[in-house]
Amino acid sequence: MKEMDQKIMTFLMFEGKAEEAMNFYTSLFDDSEIISIKRYGANEAGTEGSVMQASFTLHGQVFMCIDSHVQHGFTFTPAVSLYVNCESEAEIEKVFEELGQGGQVLMPLGSYPFSPKFGWVADRFGVSWQLNLLGNA
Repeated sequence: MKEMDQKIMTFLMFEGKAEEAMNFYTSLFDDSEIISIKRYGANEAGTEGSVMQASFTLHGQVFMCIDSHVQHGFTFTPAVSLYVNCESEAEIEKVFEELGQGGQVLMPLGSYPFSPKFGWVADRFGVSWQLNLLGNA
Protein backbone atom coordinates (compact mmCIF):
# COMPACT_ATOMS: atom_id res chain seq x y z
CA MET A 1 0.00 0.00 0.00
CA LYS A 2 1.43 3.37 -1.05
CA GLU A 3 0.45 5.19 2.17
CA MET A 4 2.75 2.96 4.21
CA ASP A 5 5.80 3.83 2.11
CA GLN A 6 5.75 7.47 3.26
CA LYS A 7 6.28 8.23 6.94
CA ILE A 8 5.11 11.87 6.93
CA MET A 9 2.14 13.02 4.83
CA THR A 10 0.38 16.31 4.27
CA PHE A 11 -3.14 16.14 5.72
CA LEU A 12 -5.81 18.46 4.29
CA MET A 13 -9.06 19.09 6.15
CA PHE A 14 -12.01 20.30 4.10
CA GLU A 15 -15.64 20.95 5.00
CA GLY A 16 -17.52 19.15 2.22
CA LYS A 17 -15.06 19.70 -0.66
CA ALA A 18 -12.46 16.95 -0.14
CA GLU A 19 -13.46 14.79 -3.11
CA GLU A 20 -13.79 17.79 -5.44
CA ALA A 21 -10.34 19.01 -4.36
CA MET A 22 -8.73 15.56 -4.83
CA ASN A 23 -10.19 15.20 -8.31
CA PHE A 24 -9.00 18.70 -9.23
CA TYR A 25 -5.47 18.23 -7.85
CA THR A 26 -4.95 14.80 -9.42
CA SER A 27 -6.00 16.22 -12.80
CA LEU A 28 -3.19 18.81 -12.67
CA PHE A 29 -0.11 16.64 -12.12
CA ASP A 30 1.32 13.56 -13.85
CA ASP A 31 1.72 10.38 -11.78
CA SER A 32 -1.29 11.33 -9.63
CA GLU A 33 -4.24 9.24 -8.48
CA ILE A 34 -6.82 8.77 -5.77
CA ILE A 35 -5.67 5.76 -3.75
CA SER A 36 -8.57 5.26 -1.36
CA ILE A 37 -11.76 6.89 -0.13
CA LYS A 38 -13.67 5.89 2.99
CA ARG A 39 -17.06 7.62 3.15
CA TYR A 40 -19.44 8.44 5.96
CA GLY A 41 -22.45 6.15 5.99
CA ALA A 42 -25.99 6.73 7.17
CA ASN A 43 -26.28 7.76 10.82
CA GLU A 44 -22.54 8.45 11.16
CA ALA A 45 -21.00 11.71 12.36
CA GLY A 46 -20.44 13.22 8.89
CA THR A 47 -22.78 13.88 5.98
CA GLU A 48 -23.60 10.58 4.31
CA GLY A 49 -21.34 10.02 1.29
CA SER A 50 -18.80 12.68 2.25
CA VAL A 51 -15.13 11.79 2.77
CA MET A 52 -14.36 10.30 6.19
CA GLN A 53 -10.74 9.74 5.13
CA ALA A 54 -9.01 9.53 1.78
CA SER A 55 -5.53 9.34 0.34
CA PHE A 56 -4.23 10.44 -3.03
CA THR A 57 -0.94 11.07 -4.77
CA LEU A 58 0.37 14.11 -6.60
CA HIS A 59 3.38 13.28 -8.75
CA GLY A 60 3.91 10.22 -6.54
CA GLN A 61 3.73 12.14 -3.22
CA VAL A 62 1.01 10.82 -0.87
CA PHE A 63 -1.52 13.18 0.74
CA MET A 64 -4.45 12.51 3.04
CA CYS A 65 -7.70 14.44 3.37
CA ILE A 66 -11.07 14.47 5.10
CA ASP A 67 -14.36 16.32 5.12
CA SER A 68 -14.58 17.44 8.73
CA HIS A 69 -18.03 17.00 10.22
CA VAL A 70 -17.14 19.63 12.84
CA GLN A 71 -17.36 23.33 11.98
CA HIS A 72 -14.05 24.99 12.80
CA GLY A 73 -13.14 28.63 13.23
CA PHE A 74 -10.14 28.19 10.91
CA THR A 75 -9.24 27.21 7.38
CA PHE A 76 -6.06 26.93 5.33
CA THR A 77 -3.44 29.67 5.61
CA PRO A 78 -0.66 30.79 3.22
CA ALA A 79 1.78 30.36 6.12
CA VAL A 80 1.88 26.72 5.03
CA SER A 81 1.91 25.99 1.31
CA LEU A 82 2.65 23.23 -1.16
CA TYR A 83 5.86 24.03 -3.06
CA VAL A 84 5.99 22.62 -6.58
CA ASN A 85 9.09 22.52 -8.77
CA CYS A 86 7.78 22.68 -12.34
CA GLU A 87 9.88 21.20 -15.14
CA SER A 88 8.71 23.45 -18.00
CA GLU A 89 7.21 26.85 -18.74
CA ALA A 90 4.13 25.10 -20.12
CA GLU A 91 3.65 23.21 -16.85
CA ILE A 92 4.05 26.22 -14.54
CA GLU A 93 1.75 28.37 -16.67
CA LYS A 94 -0.96 25.67 -16.88
CA VAL A 95 -0.86 24.81 -13.17
CA PHE A 96 -0.79 28.49 -12.12
CA GLU A 97 -3.77 29.27 -14.37
CA GLU A 98 -5.80 26.27 -13.16
CA LEU A 99 -5.07 26.80 -9.46
CA GLY A 100 -5.80 30.51 -9.75
CA GLN A 101 -9.33 30.05 -11.14
CA GLY A 102 -11.65 31.02 -8.32
CA GLY A 103 -8.68 31.50 -6.01
CA GLN A 104 -6.35 34.34 -5.11
CA VAL A 105 -2.99 35.27 -6.62
CA LEU A 106 -0.55 35.96 -3.78
CA MET A 107 2.46 36.63 -6.07
CA PRO A 108 1.95 36.95 -9.83
CA LEU A 109 3.73 34.55 -12.14
CA GLY A 110 7.00 36.25 -13.06
CA SER A 111 10.76 36.45 -12.75
CA TYR A 112 12.15 37.01 -9.24
CA PRO A 113 15.72 37.21 -7.88
CA PHE A 114 15.34 33.68 -6.46
CA SER A 115 13.70 32.08 -9.51
CA PRO A 116 13.53 32.53 -13.29
CA LYS A 117 9.74 32.01 -13.04
CA PHE A 118 7.69 31.78 -9.86
CA GLY A 119 4.10 32.28 -8.77
CA TRP A 120 2.16 31.86 -5.54
CA VAL A 121 -1.59 31.24 -5.47
CA ALA A 122 -4.28 30.17 -3.01
CA ASP A 123 -6.73 27.92 -4.88
CA ARG A 124 -10.53 28.00 -4.64
CA PHE A 125 -10.37 25.62 -1.67
CA GLY A 126 -7.96 27.91 0.21
CA VAL A 127 -4.87 25.70 -0.20
CA SER A 128 -1.72 27.74 -0.92
CA TRP A 129 0.66 26.70 -3.72
CA GLN A 130 4.11 28.09 -4.54
CA LEU A 131 5.12 27.21 -8.11
CA ASN A 132 8.76 27.39 -9.16
CA LEU A 133 10.28 26.80 -12.59
CA LEU A 134 13.37 24.60 -12.35
CA GLY A 135 16.53 25.31 -14.34
CA ASN A 136 17.28 28.14 -16.70
CA ALA A 137 14.50 30.08 -18.32
